[in-house]
Amino acid sequence: MTKVELYTTMFCPYCARARSLLQKKGVSFTDIDVMTDDDKWNEMIERAGGRRTVPQIFIDGKHIGGSDELTALDHEGKLDPLLGVGR
Repeated sequence: MTKVELYTTMFCPYCARARSLLQKKGVSFTDIDVMTDDDKWNEMIERAGGRRTVPQIFIDGKHIGGSDELTALDHEGKLDPLLGVGR
């Protein structure tokens, strides 16, 4: 089973867009709220190579980037194979 992790905040429209795309594909994911958790915030920055914007998305431990990168992968037909789902 593919492990998908999203570092997010509650009121972020890009986070909502990423969640929506993954839900549409029927993919389970772990939503890690960094809004009030400094440890998770610092973990996100370290894992994302210094990036400080949300969302930061990881699929099977590989850093994908943010919502724009996730959407681009989907449009290029590269997201479903990463997620292990069919169209």
